[in-house]
Amino acid sequence: MIKLFHVKKVYPGDPPVLDDITMRVEKGEFVWLTGPSGAGKSTLLKLLFCAELPSSGQIIVGGRNIGRITQGAVPYLRRNIGVVFQDFKLLDNRTVLENVGYALEVLGVSDWDIRDRSLERLEQVGLKHKALSLPKRLSGGEQQRVAIARALVNEPTILLADEPTGNLDPGLTASILQLLFDANARGTTVIVATHDRTLLTRYHKRTIALDKGRLVSDA
Repeated sequence: MIKLFHVKKVYPGDPPVLDDITMRVEKGEFVWLTGPSGAGKSTLLKLLFCAELPSSGQIIVGGRNIGRITQGAVPYLRRNIGVVFQDFKLLDNRTVLENVGYALEVLGVSDWDIRDRSLERLEQVGLKHKALSLPKRLSGGEQQRVAIARALVNEPTILLADEPTGNLDPGLTASILQLLFDANARGTTVIVATHDRTLLTRYHKRTIALDKGRLVSDA
């Protein structure tokens, strides 16, 4: 599903953000990606959905070499990848329903189908009653759940989540993680970046650790 071979990411004038990363994630796996702030977790996720390109090495996602695909082919790759950003990235001038449906809108799905599928996802995250609200009227935890509903609305084969439980209380953390576990149980490959060590000890999943841009453990 996902393969990295000697991947390196360097910005001019700085030490490598990622240095000689080789790893693979099989279809249907749930993986914690952990390490201290600045370890390279967010950059690695960005490479996987083509927000960045590697400086060297190869990345294979779903059988496609990211370094060789054209810019025009990137949207087709992303159709199969759901992303939950650390800062949500919701559209302030669109309702919750419109935010969730946006991923389907750009794919040309019919309005009726967009509405049905978006409402179904909002019901799964417990926010169907907020469908017509604007994001600014939601709490941080509610915005995070909208972001997850948006990431899952087109049934992606891969879900990438960057610190999805950061700044949430333990109760909300558990509910957010359950959404990710449920997606994984349906067959979605899930990679969650987190620096919260308590999650790793509470939920025993494969854990890949980065430190200063290098892969230091895979257990």
